[in-house]
Amino acid sequence: MSENLKVVPLTKTMLREAIDQNTYWKDTVIPLPKSKALWVVSNNRIQEEDFCGVLAFDNTKIISFVYMIPDLLKVNNSDIKKVYWMILWWVDKNYQDTVLGTYIYNEAINLAGKQVIIKAYAEKVNDFYAKQPFEVITSRLRYTLFFAIDSSILIGRFSFLKPFKFLLDKLNVIVNGGVRYINRFKLKNRTKTLSYDYITQLDNETWKFIEPLCENDLILKTKEYVNWQIDNNQYTQVPVSDKFQYKSLQAGNGNNIHLHNVKIIVNKKLIGFLCYTINYTEFNVKYFMVNEGENYDVCVDALIDHFIKAKTNYIFTDDSKLAERIPKRYKTIFIYKVIKKAIAHKETQLDFENLKVYNRDGHFY
Repeated sequence: MSENLKVVPLTKTMLREAIDQNTYWKDTVIPLPKSKALWVVSNNRIQEEDFCGVLAFDNTKIISFVYMIPDLLKVNNSDIKKVYWMILWWVDKNYQDTVLGTYIYNEAINLAGKQVIIKAYAEKVNDFYAKQPFEVITSRLRYTLFFAIDSSILIGRFSFLKPFKFLLDKLNVIVNGGVRYINRFKLKNRTKTLSYDYITQLDNETWKFIEPLCENDLILKTKEYVNWQIDNNQYTQVPVSDKFQYKSLQAGNGNNIHLHNVKIIVNKKLIGFLCYTINYTEFNVKYFMVNEGENYDVCVDALIDHFIKAKTNYIFTDDSKLAERIPKRYKTIFIYKVIKKAIAHKETQLDFENLKVYNRDGHFY
């Protein structure tokens, strides 16, 4: 490896200074969008000395990055414990056969005091984590519900389809139109009584509705925290994307990326709260909050109403109940399911058998 290699632990204070000096936004590859960095340092739950990541450079070029977000976890429904979500562990392809990746990973683990949780990781590092001092918190299904033949996502999932992209795009025009027609017809009567209120931050009424539904969450939820999590300022619209000079390692830039917060109302009564991110043709559910009972299906209808009007092609969620309910009420083309494991370092000393990670826990995309 180069003699000019440098490893930089990144605290919240250092990240703020880097934003002011534009330190990490000068090369073609950047660790995360500046909007996302500004969003991280705005979180009052993160202390100034807390570590938000580790960077490795060869001269001025970023060659490795670990991205972490400190958080507060509820233990025994009352005690509060600081943990670090490891969101991203990236190494430049030219350094993947060196010790750099393992070194920067271990550096991040130690800086976090080994109080590390990983919500999901790529299958290619399965063998690596099997040898590490981590335990599974929970296994869950991650769902991608297709309502169209989205060639880009299908080819990403199934590479053997790449030669057929042209045919998939042509077929999609017919299939997508048919599916949308069927689902719009089903929606016609189901959403008659619904109205929506769109918000950028939680008002007291919405927080009063959400708070009891978050009571058993793994992560401590407060009004301030949820407002931070659902803040659209973390994203940057890039209207002329073909001229945009940066490639970001963390999602947050795009010519069609936006977060929406929706209050679902019937007869002036709040019955549900929906938060979702649009990223090109992806509809990514962040919060789907509704009381059990008859209102659940009505709020599913509200979600599909927004999905169709956003002209997106697929829904992405870890919420099993929601993902299983949608195809019972609406036409889908295909449902892709993959098992994802949330793991925690053994030195977190958590009750691994009784912890549950909800879709909204650690959802920082």
